[in-house]
Amino acid sequence: MADPFEVRMRFTSQLQHLNASVNSSQKAAHYALKYRDMDEDLHSCILEQLERNSMNNRANIMYFIEHLCDMAQRENHLNFVRMMQKDILMVVDAVAPSDGSGAANVKVVRRVLNGLQQKSILPPETVQDIEACLKERDTVAEHPALSPIDANSQREHQPNQMATAKVNGVTRLDKRQIEQRIEEDRERHKRLRESIWAVNDEGDQEFEKMWDDVSDIGEDDYILAEEEAMERKQALELE
Repeated sequence: MADPFEVRMRFTSQLQHLNASVNSSQKAAHYALKYRDMDEDLHSCILEQLERNSMNNRANIMYFIEHLCDMAQRENHLNFVRMMQKDILMVVDAVAPSDGSGAANVKVVRRVLNGLQQKSILPPETVQDIEACLKERDTVAEHPALSPIDANSQREHQPNQMATAKVNGVTRLDKRQIEQRIEEDRERHKRLRESIWAVNDEGDQEFEKMWDDVSDIGEDDYILAEEEAMERKQALELE
């Protein structure tokens, strides 16, 4: 039997090093399910890391939660799902706090909640209730937390400390964190666009999708076809 302390430490490390790639989330989810007998302890790790990590990492953990719940549901280990259902409000408050410091994460929370609803992990009523709270936290894009820190001005006030700043009580991200977030969001948007065009290669799904996207034939289509036929006929006569 694996040492519980070692399992917890390794899982914590995986959560801390999550990034925008699907592989990192799937790897952590597989690890959690591998040690499903310690599910309560691993669930507490998730909640702890949501409280202790940067807003960027909290967004990554939010995406990981969707992967974990999906895989746990498919493998019929519903303890992870039930615990997440019970603590989903706590999770949302950590990823997108009411003080506005997680305004950049509101879209992340919405996307994951919609995914959990589509997978029947969260009921529509719960998602709607959370959405009502998120509307108050969805501030303008130019949020103070996303403003780069002026390191020079910080050194004037804190010559012997690391550069940190607050605007209206909100901790701002440093330039490196902002660049990292932009890169991770770009990677996620790229995967999202790819998934939109993805079609199962079994059967005639691609043909059916194209057929559904094409509008019904109307009178204008017949008129256009006749005009094109006349043009082709005139072109042949000129030759």
